[in-house]
Amino acid sequence: MDWQALIELDKQLLLWFNGSQSLYLDSLVRTLTHAVTWVPFYLTLFYVVMKNNESVQKILLVLASAGLCVLVAGTIDDTIVKPTVARWRPTHDPQIGLLVDIVDGYRGGNYGFFSAHASNTFSIAIFFWWLVRSRLLTCAMVIWSLVNCWTRLYLGVHYPGDILVGLCWGACAGSLTYWLYHRIARHLSTGMNFTSTHYTKTGYLRSDIDVPVSMLVFTLLYALLRAAFA
Repeated sequence: MDWQALIELDKQLLLWFNGSQSLYLDSLVRTLTHAVTWVPFYLTLFYVVMKNNESVQKILLVLASAGLCVLVAGTIDDTIVKPTVARWRPTHDPQIGLLVDIVDGYRGGNYGFFSAHASNTFSIAIFFWWLVRSRLLTCAMVIWSLVNCWTRLYLGVHYPGDILVGLCWGACAGSLTYWLYHRIARHLSTGMNFTSTHYTKTGYLRSDIDVPVSMLVFTLLYALLRAAFA
């Protein structure tokens, strides 16, 4: 395998995704990449967890598991992988940095391998996939993760390879976290069976799942409208 050819392809793909001459897209990406934008979406996920777990212990276990996803997916990346691998972000890379379109002066930290945004969001998406077993929610959360990944490419702070590895690591972190969650949760479960079509296989009410899905749509529409009037 020609690693140098892959690295060059990674750089070319980044330049294809990175930036534009559109002030509208610049404003849209600034909104979508800001953590505060997604707070209402996170709150609706919390609502679903609160509504569909029969004990405080189960609720706390889900929240702790979500925190563990971020710890395994993102914190390990930021504290160990990035400084060890020490791959320059595109915005700081001496070979390509001058070609990168910088949006509002944002360059990020020095190192970008791999993307913590990709690994964090995808780990949560995969954990909720296992937890809720809803295709609708899974699709919504994958879209949420991929939108965050796209913003990082647009801003030029990650190469596509950084994103791809982040997604793979996030999938592993989310699955491992769910495995640990399941081993503990089975001792807290009441053993209820959910055979109604109103519930998912793991006992989540399908009508409740509509809440975070609707909030995701609302958040995306909000970002589109805000960018139009910025």
